[in-house]
Amino acid sequence: MFRRFAVCALVAAVAISLLPKGSPAASKEIVELQRDVAQLQEQLRQLKESQDKQLTALTVLVQQALDTSRTSNNGVAVIQSNLQQSLKDMEAKVVTPVAGVSTRLDGMDQDLRALQQNVSDLNGVLNKMQQSMTDLNHAVAILQAPPPPPPAAAVATGGGGMTAAAGAPAPCSPATQLYADANRDRTGAKYDLALPEFADYLRCYGNGDLAPNAQYYIGTIHAAQGDFDTAVKDFDVVLEKYPDNNKTADALYSKGIALQKLGRLTDGANEFAELIKRFPGTELAVKACDQRKSMGLNCGVPKAAPKKKK
Repeated sequence: MFRRFAVCALVAAVAISLLPKGSPAASKEIVELQRDVAQLQEQLRQLKESQDKQLTALTVLVQQALDTSRTSNNGVAVIQSNLQQSLKDMEAKVVTPVAGVSTRLDGMDQDLRALQQNVSDLNGVLNKMQQSMTDLNHAVAILQAPPPPPPAAAVATGGGGMTAAAGAPAPCSPATQLYADANRDRTGAKYDLALPEFADYLRCYGNGDLAPNAQYYIGTIHAAQGDFDTAVKDFDVVLEKYPDNNKTADALYSKGIALQKLGRLTDGANEFAELIKRFPGTELAVKACDQRKSMGLNCGVPKAAPKKKK
């Protein structure tokens, strides 16, 4: 727009210079044209001032925008720095306690292992103490037992020599060792070794917890050797001397089998019936029932009494 006014003013000046001089009409037109040129110049000046003001205001706004942007960048940098510092502080606060907890857990694991080792050692000590108590009880039993009769006097032999009669019985080994040796020989089918070992156990520890087992295994060894008459007597000892023990059901079943081997089928069937009656629902009762069925007899298993509701 400023250029348009400048061009108009230039055109007006050129037109004034081209008008003929001396004519009244020309003078009037020149005056009007000069007035128009003056107005154009005034408008041109005002327009220039207006543009200068607007340009100044625009410059100020741009400078303010630049300052604001610079300030914002500084603020963002400060916020970013604060955020990074906060993250570092949080990491330091979290990592240290976690490391402490991990260290404590490692310490607790070591303590637990030490405790387990101590418990294992304590169990070993208790087992040794129990063995010592067993040996002590055995020694006390030997001391409390009546002294054996004095050995018979020496008997003269035909050659003029002297031979001693049978002496006192051999001393007893510890109960656990004696039973373990006898049971190991039995399972290894070394019956000639197992029989005297079980007999020694019953001689020394006839009222012990494993006495019914030892007596029962003597019967099974005799049955394995084909001596069913002796086996039946051995099982009767289990049933009569040690009633209601953990080998009662086994003794009833084994006695019934031995009686079958001897051809005493009725007696054997009665032993099976007694087993079914006293131990219904057990595995041995089922086997006893099968034995009776093989003889053409029923099982007659009594029904178990219903459990009372608590």
